[in-house]
Amino acid sequence: MTKWDYEGPILEIENLSISFFTRLREIPAVMDFSCTVQPGEAMGLVGESGCGKSTVALGVMQDLGVNGKIVNGTIKFKGRDLNEMSQEELRDLRGSEIAMIYQEPMASLNPAMKVGKQLIEVPMIHEGKSRKEAWQLALEVVSDVGLPDPERIMKSFPHQLSGGQQQRIVIAMALMSKPSLLILDEPTTALDVTVEAGIVELVKGLGKKYGTSMLFISHNLGLVLETCDRLCVMYSGEAVETGSIADVFDKMQHPYTQALFRSIPLPGADKTARPLVAIPGNFPLPHERPPGCNFGPRCDYYEEGRCNAQEIPMQTVPGDDRHATRCLKFQEIDWNESPVIGDEKGKAEVGDVILKMDQLKKYYEISGKGMFGGGQARVVKANETLTFEARESETLAIVGESGCGKSTFAKVLMGLETATEGQILLDDKPIHDIAIENRDTKTIADVQMVFQNPFDTLNPSMTVGRQLIRALEIFGVGKSVAERRERMLNLLDLVKLPRAFANRMPRQLSGGQKQRVGIARAFAGDARIVVADEPVSALDVSVQAAVTDLLMDIQREHRTTLLFISHDLSIVRYLSDRVMVMYLGHVVELGTTQQVFAPPYHPYTEALLSAVPIADTRIKKKRIVLEGDVPSAVNPPSGCPFQTRCRWKSQVAGDLCETEMPPMQILADNHQMKCHLSKEQLDEMEPVIEFQSD
Repeated sequence: MTKWDYEGPILEIENLSISFFTRLREIPAVMDFSCTVQPGEAMGLVGESGCGKSTVALGVMQDLGVNGKIVNGTIKFKGRDLNEMSQEELRDLRGSEIAMIYQEPMASLNPAMKVGKQLIEVPMIHEGKSRKEAWQLALEVVSDVGLPDPERIMKSFPHQLSGGQQQRIVIAMALMSKPSLLILDEPTTALDVTVEAGIVELVKGLGKKYGTSMLFISHNLGLVLETCDRLCVMYSGEAVETGSIADVFDKMQHPYTQALFRSIPLPGADKTARPLVAIPGNFPLPHERPPGCNFGPRCDYYEEGRCNAQEIPMQTVPGDDRHATRCLKFQEIDWNESPVIGDEKGKAEVGDVILKMDQLKKYYEISGKGMFGGGQARVVKANETLTFEARESETLAIVGESGCGKSTFAKVLMGLETATEGQILLDDKPIHDIAIENRDTKTIADVQMVFQNPFDTLNPSMTVGRQLIRALEIFGVGKSVAERRERMLNLLDLVKLPRAFANRMPRQLSGGQKQRVGIARAFAGDARIVVADEPVSALDVSVQAAVTDLLMDIQREHRTTLLFISHDLSIVRYLSDRVMVMYLGHVVELGTTQQVFAPPYHPYTEALLSAVPIADTRIKKKRIVLEGDVPSAVNPPSGCPFQTRCRWKSQVAGDLCETEMPPMQILADNHQMKCHLSKEQLDEMEPVIEFQSD
């Protein structure tokens, strides 16, 4: 029998339990987990960090390391129990029948070997193909994954490719032997939303072309909706709900699934009228799980003496397609009841302009190509003529792909870099040419930053309280030790952390709690402007809701101006008042959130909106997948910076897009757009995202 002849389920996992053994105790990571993947089917596995998604994948790969052990249940691949296979049989299976794509592409590529050599190893080892046959096959697969000039790519080293190209090579490697099962573990987390859209299209198309079954692990419900046929929701080591996409999204039957959807910014959510509802409490640690239902302590429908009295089994939901839930009360709960929405918040009145940026440029000089820095020096044009203003109490979102200059302008604003040209005015006082070490204490306290990764921004050897007191000392807040200590405790209250956390070390906190400490530190000196650089992208969706809500509350109370840098347009639509879209150092569109999310769009904004995965089955999106990568800031294209990827370019007469920088057009109500398209052409644009009512 060849590997394509099998007709039963590709993967059957039954009552699987996996534990990790330490010197102190057994830590159950996965309990009583079951799921079935049919031929050609894509199964999504969703849940928060630590829920056991990746452990299930490693169990299927039989790669649990020294401490991991399957303590119960079976994993069958095409009817054969993987637990009973020898190491040799497993070695034959991995790579040829079952392939896995990891979150970080560089972890799967050998930096010292050219890409082509790494690709041809797969068919040469698994299928005994000759070098020439393997090279030909690799060229075909590299073309299949949508990479231009396959010959050049194959002769490149991994570091010469962009992140999106590296991930495509890893997918090509996994597909080289046409596996029956492809496991994808958060394959797009590190990628831009436009690149992610291309990878998702690619994975779906290749699944159909090769008939590959997929296990797609993600914490992004929108991505799972676009990629998968079925999904399984996990919580604290258990599957809590499983079924078809339509059943689980539209007829959810578990309180955790419902709580997840309430905590993500879907269209219609509004930070004042319909705020997100964060899941109360914290995710239980594996050795601190409650009796009975794991979700019980955080559940709106919890019943003492019933939900915690016994182990909760998976139960079939009557009438649906293989739909099951781990909830005793699912038939008693009114799932159609209007969702509880967060308390309506007062809308903060936007005040006077406190920050102005005018014609800002930031260039970096880098040495030429010669060894030891010889050759002609080259210039990286990171920011080009940035002009905008921000008002008191306003949230201005800055969006764009990696390399567009978002973080560079933040560094200039913070004083970590100084401007090449142009100016930045804080309360009409120029600060663009004052490095941070030369700024006065008030300016430093006024402009603060919350960073993307809370793990890297706290000192691991200092308690939380000491770190906050250190910030207060630097900002000159408080006249005595007692005053500063009281202010530190008030800061913990401000970010809704227990005062006892003052004595904790950073390692004792979760990711969301660390990010709250980062926010408390930014507000230690009553910051007037806070630059939030991707502050929630490293956090789980349920924690994201709590942290964004916290930022909004503090903003209302302190009338802070928030510059919110993000690539997640769902969260941008939810919390921003105005949006600035950047591309290759330029501002290409600037307007209110409503203006930017509705036509007319800048062609780049249109593509960005199309790429955002939205976890709502009633949303219909126009698919616009951008070709190619963001050009290099060392060698930007002539004319319009976006012209090399623009689908509207043919609508503009002559070679205007290729030869002239477009002017900044002012449309209705001060909506600004840098584009050669005429107002008439812009008016003809259709919405990218449409809401289909039932």
